[in-house]
Amino acid sequence: MWFPRLASDRALRVCPVDGPFALVARQGNAERLYCVNEAARRAGLDRGMGLADALAFCPDLISRPATPEQDARFLTALRRWALRWCPWVGLEPPDGLVLDITGAAHLWGGEAAMLADMRARAAAMGLALRLGSGDTRGAAWAYAHYGEGKQPLETLPAAALRLDADTCTALERMGLRRIGDLAGAPRAPLARRFGPGLLMRLDQALGQMSEPLTPAPEPVHYGVRLSLPEPIGLLGDVMAGTERLLGALCMKLHAQEAGARRLVLTLRRVDQGSQQVELRLAAPMRDAARILPLFERGLAEVDAGFGIDQIRLEATLVEPLATQQMGLGAAPQQGDRLSDLITRIGTRIGLENVLRFLPADSHIPERSFLIAPAAHSAPETGWRSTPPRPLRLFAPEPIAANGSAPPARFHWRRMVLHTARAIGPERIAPEWWLEDEGWRHGLRDYWRIETRQGRRLWLFHTPQNPGWFVQGEFA
Repeated sequence: MWFPRLASDRALRVCPVDGPFALVARQGNAERLYCVNEAARRAGLDRGMGLADALAFCPDLISRPATPEQDARFLTALRRWALRWCPWVGLEPPDGLVLDITGAAHLWGGEAAMLADMRARAAAMGLALRLGSGDTRGAAWAYAHYGEGKQPLETLPAAALRLDADTCTALERMGLRRIGDLAGAPRAPLARRFGPGLLMRLDQALGQMSEPLTPAPEPVHYGVRLSLPEPIGLLGDVMAGTERLLGALCMKLHAQEAGARRLVLTLRRVDQGSQQVELRLAAPMRDAARILPLFERGLAEVDAGFGIDQIRLEATLVEPLATQQMGLGAAPQQGDRLSDLITRIGTRIGLENVLRFLPADSHIPERSFLIAPAAHSAPETGWRSTPPRPLRLFAPEPIAANGSAPPARFHWRRMVLHTARAIGPERIAPEWWLEDEGWRHGLRDYWRIETRQGRRLWLFHTPQNPGWFVQGEFA
């Protein structure tokens, strides 16, 4: 199955365009046509043409940037679509599929009826499709690209052997333009001139060398299901069923060295209604004993109705989780306990509301930390210990004081405080490359003030615009 306009057909399915259309990609220093639709081809445009030349030929051309990664995902989706005809379907990047229809054609009334069904379904999807059927993979590729099986293989051009452009040009100069010419030519001179690759492609197309078809592996599905002979409704019974499913799911996760970050438990009732319990985890997990208690709160709120007859558990978000070496009877690590705690709190208030402080690379007090969701960040140990910073940091609060030396007596938050000890100053300059309204006035001289009343405050003085402020309090 060859989709000659796969990229443009995919783009036009998302946003249709009337008239000439092309996808453009940068090659070197020039913008060139990556794929064109049928209207652009009729206007004389083709892949590889420069965009400026294409616009000169066709001023009405509509172009968009090419996205090869989206084309690759679309081809993968088409591979799953092609499984309707046979179970052995492989990718032929960048725009083709290869199918082994041995033993499957009779299910569609014969090979001709199967190919007709393929063409009809592709046309209904707006996809240009060319088909080639042959006894070998190489022959099928040749027919799809150069004739669709309407002529003998030997009459097709040498390019139908999947050869590069330079090799095809060299063969034409030698008078070897067709596959039949190559098959009748002496093999030793061809091998010396072009290497073993040419003869390998020839033998594969003619069936003298095997070319196995390896279908693309199906993605791992992290889902398990339990059908019950009798409906259940008690919390203990539902937890027992969930425990069985968790064991099977965690074994699959362990085999793939993965951990679940989001689990969805679907409970189907006898009246065909269903309820879902979603569990989002603070860290990838595959330990059933740790995950099971986390479901209890959600399951307690489930309305079983007249009973539950099917339970389905699926890991909808999976992340890599390498196997760890642990001793016999080892207890959960400290990080595991913290992840379990964050998960328990997150089930009540939401994981995005459980936050942690992280250090930031800045000497400005307000920028020396970041706040991130604890479930999606790891704790860091890069906090600077010197010079010390207050445990509580708040917006600067002005106080009445004069001079550049710390005040001996000042009012703060309706309290009269007396300075017992002052340590400083520590001068901090603004980061001039960043716009910050709070630091537009320039330098700050910070002091650690210990008061006779027991308060340990962090004050700063602005020498360029004299004034005193309190910004933090030490524990």
